[in-house]
Amino acid sequence: MPITNRNEIYPGLKVAIILKLNQGTDMLTEGIVADILTNSPEHHHGIKVRLTDGQVGRVQEITEN
Repeated sequence: MPITNRNEIYPGLKVAIILKLNQGTDMLTEGIVADILTNSPEHHHGIKVRLTDGQVGRVQEITEN
């Protein structure tokens, strides 16, 4: 289930994202949020972020509290 509210995401948070090339699959990529790329407060496909390793995708899960 994608994380659709921008206020739940912040730099330094450990998350699992879906990369564009993996859309339609269950392949998730874990990493640390470096930047939040979605400007709107909500997005129905998930909030787009850039991880510290440079990968970009939409947040599907928060893997740390």
